Amino acid sequence: MAKDIEISVVIPAYNEQENVELLYRKLKPVLDKLRKKHEIIIVDDGSTDKTFGVLKQLHGKDNSVKVIKFRRNFGQTAAFDAGFKQAAGNVIITMDADLQNDPEDIPKLLAKLDEGWDVVAGWRVNRKDSFSKRMFSIFANMFRMLLNDKLRIHDSGCSLKAYRKECLDDLDLYGEMHRFIPSLLAWKGFRIAEVAVKHNPRKFGKSKYNLTRLLKGFLDLLVVNFWMKYSARPIHLFGGFGVLSLVAGFIINVYMVWLKFWRGATLSNRPLLLLGVMLVLLGVVLLVFGILADIMVKVYYRSPRTAYSIEKKLE
Repeated sequence: MAKDIEISVVIPAYNEQENVELLYRKLKPVLDKLRKKHEIIIVDDGSTDKTFGVLKQLHGKDNSVKVIKFRRNFGQTAAFDAGFKQAAGNVIITMDADLQNDPEDIPKLLAKLDEGWDVVAGWRVNRKDSFSKRMFSIFANMFRMLLNDKLRIHDSGCSLKAYRKECLDDLDLYGEMHRFIPSLLAWKGFRIAEVAVKHNPRKFGKSKYNLTRLLKGFLDLLVVNFWMKYSARPIHLFGGFGVLSLVAGFIINVYMVWLKFWRGATLSNRPLLLLGVMLVLLGVVLLVFGILADIMVKVYYRSPRTAYSIEKKLE
């Protein structure tokens, strides 16, 4: 029965036909040694190679292997989200399909989780990636730590993590936000720890990480930071700036009126008048925007949604 499953391993895979079977052969013995009922959920993120065919064969040989196939490539975040919604285990472990994460580190994550933590993140102390990829990751972690002072882990980009099931129950993911799951969970009050894990060089396939994903990740980081601070009441942000703009515009306009009627000054050649009017209009717009954002947030919290389409499941 699904309710008896203790550990779910969620693995996104995109064009990893050479890696998925090798990963299964390394992962399965580790899970068997734990002597806990488990499932391996592999999400085929719209692969265009033979990845799904290999996964279908694995499912046929081992009913603990479950496969979700997307109609097209929706991205790693969507794949994790689909896997989380499918997972039945009390503990959910995530990892990449490219063999760079080592399944032998899973017991270490679970041991740390047993100490009372809610989430345990892997820390790739000795990364086996290209120089450019490591630099991108360093910058991403710097921005994350700069914007979010609630979480202090070294490597938010490492996919090898362990979560208690309840951490992910109300989590909605989109864009490149899988990298910031620990930040979102820390904001919710869950306790986050990290352990050093091994990292292997990629042998087969190509890395999907590039400058475009870095830019998208940075923009998503700004969204995450905004969400953590103002998701409950966005009017506090937009309304605050709106009030400041209104006050500044009002003071400038009062000064302009004083110059006109008490000093007899000509205002047609004074840019300050235009600035005052613009600040008042901007203040009104920001207040209205804040009210609309507040309404949209309430609608968001009441509406179930998914940003991907599942073609088939092998359960």
